[in-house]
Amino acid sequence: MLADFFPWITRRPPPAYEQAFVQEVRVRRPERISPRVERIILTCWILIAIKHITVIWAVHHYHVPFHQLWVNAPTWVFATVATVLYYRRE
Repeated sequence: MLADFFPWITRRPPPAYEQAFVQEVRVRRPERISPRVERIILTCWILIAIKHITVIWAVHHYHVPFHQLWVNAPTWVFATVATVLYYRRE
């Protein structure tokens, strides 16, 4: 434990000080957006739209004692977050 205090007391950098710096930087190009994944996202949004319409119809037709947004809002929010995260990825 005391060995770690010696460089601090003598104010000399350790021998491996120069090796602690960045030696190389590699920049990768962002991945291209896959057309297959875009089709899957579009299909999922179409299914979500169908689900929204079905839930709205069922709530009004069967006089369910809650608002349809209790079902539709979380679906829309999670789908929007997932879509935004996919398109804003690096």
